[in-house]
Amino acid sequence: MNKEKIIVTSALPYANGPIHLGHLSGAYLPADIYVRYKRLKGDDILYICGSDEHGVPITITADKENVKPQDIIDRFHSINKESFEKFGMSFDIYSRTSLPEHHETAKEFFLEYFNRGLLKEKKTLQFYDESKSMFLPDRYVEGTCPKCGNEGARSDECENCGALYEQTELVNPVSKISGNRPILKETTHWYFPLSEFQSRLEKYVNETNEKYGWKETVLQYCRSWFNEGLKDRAYTRDLDWGVKVPLDGADGKVFYVWFEAVLGYISATKELSKLRGNENLWKEYWQNPDTKYVAFIGKDNIVFHTIIFPAMLMAWNDAGKEQYILPQNVPANEFLNFEGKKFSKSRNWGIDAIDFLKEFPADPLRYTLAANLPENRDTDFYWKEFQARNNNELADILGNFINRTFTFVHKHFDGVVPQKFELEQRDIEMIELLNQYPEKIADYLERYKIKDAVTEIMNLARTANKYFNDSEPWKSVKTNREKCSTSLNISLQTIYTLAELFSPIIPFSSEKIFKMLNSNFVGWNESGKENLREGHKLNIPEILFVKIEDSVIEEKMKNLGSTSELTAKEKEVLPQITYEDFMKTQLCVAKIIEAEKVNKSEKLLKLKVDLGDEQRQIIAGIAKAFSPEEIIGKKVIVVANLKPAKLMGLESQGMILAVENESGSLNLLEVDNNISLGTRAK
Repeated sequence: MNKEKIIVTSALPYANGPIHLGHLSGAYLPADIYVRYKRLKGDDILYICGSDEHGVPITITADKENVKPQDIIDRFHSINKESFEKFGMSFDIYSRTSLPEHHETAKEFFLEYFNRGLLKEKKTLQFYDESKSMFLPDRYVEGTCPKCGNEGARSDECENCGALYEQTELVNPVSKISGNRPILKETTHWYFPLSEFQSRLEKYVNETNEKYGWKETVLQYCRSWFNEGLKDRAYTRDLDWGVKVPLDGADGKVFYVWFEAVLGYISATKELSKLRGNENLWKEYWQNPDTKYVAFIGKDNIVFHTIIFPAMLMAWNDAGKEQYILPQNVPANEFLNFEGKKFSKSRNWGIDAIDFLKEFPADPLRYTLAANLPENRDTDFYWKEFQARNNNELADILGNFINRTFTFVHKHFDGVVPQKFELEQRDIEMIELLNQYPEKIADYLERYKIKDAVTEIMNLARTANKYFNDSEPWKSVKTNREKCSTSLNISLQTIYTLAELFSPIIPFSSEKIFKMLNSNFVGWNESGKENLREGHKLNIPEILFVKIEDSVIEEKMKNLGSTSELTAKEKEVLPQITYEDFMKTQLCVAKIIEAEKVNKSEKLLKLKVDLGDEQRQIIAGIAKAFSPEEIIGKKVIVVANLKPAKLMGLESQGMILAVENESGSLNLLEVDNNISLGTRAK
């Protein structure tokens, strides 16, 4: 069988905070399972990842803590690297984008584009905070998304709907540094002509999907961008932290992290090549047309890996130099929530990987996440489910079968693999099942259906338990020793197969099983066969999975949502305003007299409100919390002197006030029916 040459990448996590379980479930565990499986298949594979250490998220965290960005990236690179190691991630390298190798690679790509005249120099208007005398990068500005109406959108990207847009399109922008409304000020930037690559990108996505089968979620994101029409994107930003633009007169400008971070996959592979003593090794993967490139990401990173990065590689390849390969597949996952809600550090909702792994082994977490991966829709991590997966499946099904078999063999057959004699129908069926399973699981993994693979492997363990019970060795050891010997031999061969099939998912436990078997991995293609010789000496068994007590889970549940332990640095510090500033805002009583959903929006309602002396249209992002029917007739507070804005093509002439409780649900600020419409709140 021919070996595949493969390069696998996982999205580079921002080094501005610890990774949590949602991150593991999205881009890292699925990739690690796939890579481990491919290694067992004997394929030539590299797994590349590292910290994304530039961009505004780093500087925001540094500003909050009043330290330098370098302090932030050093701290969280170390924390996340440790988390990944404890979790069992099998990266060939976990690099950093702050390293010289990365800076040189990023500059090489930029200068290649620049020297060929590909980049467009433009004078543009950017948000500028006059009180701080600085241009405001994307995450330093928040406002209302022009696409879906989300009121907490960044200045260039909406996390709610995934839309990307120019800063100037943001509705009601506010500086996160000062709380003031920023002005627009002219600056110069270099733009990548993404629009010129649209037809080639559409062809690439369509042809690659037709050949290799992309996820529907990924295709929908791509089609949405194509339907809207690709726009040229700024390659540079006004910022101190990042890869400096290597041009005269470009002081204070760095590469936009969108373009620079994805090149971290290439620079990390270059670094790995040097560590392995072969500086050109990276070319055998990135510039080899026979290499298969798979990019594992979360759905929030789809556009960067299916459109922007491929366009950058196409642009390089156009020069006729060494040709870079494009992603063959981008199996993006949806989001993992925590106990029914999004992970939230400010609400103490969720748990970081490093903290989880201080209390629990990695394998029960790997198994629980793998069995519930958000492959096609958002899923949730529940403490109770984690306990059930560990206790009822790993301990009671897999662990129990292994322990019973080993205990019986050590007690009645001196701890050696018993002989196999004449087979009964039950034995034949079990052996045939073992022969079929490696190919069955491989088919799931090749198609990135990891959750299905996990379910089926545990089903094999269930079948193994039934086989053991139906064979009744506790009876046959007294009445028909040859029959007992045969069933135990097949049970041990089954344990070997389970250890091999489970090894990509629970690698630490599989290593223990092989140690108990006094054997080694033979490779995926040999799995499912009779790999243990008769008379082979076994080692003493050990308990693989310790059950988790109810009291432990109850304690975890009790602490959910507690914010008393948040430090002052973790709490949001709002800018102070004067009395005069507050009095400029007209908060008035209004009655909702009409309400209907906005087409093509899950979040927006179109409302007509009566302020007594006039009626207005307000577009409110409350459709997920309220139906149109239930809010008609309510008296609410509206911001009456808000500058009109367009959302989804509809003009909004104000804003309704609401509060969000700790559970994340919305409540309107209602007033007594006796209060007249138009009354101003003070």
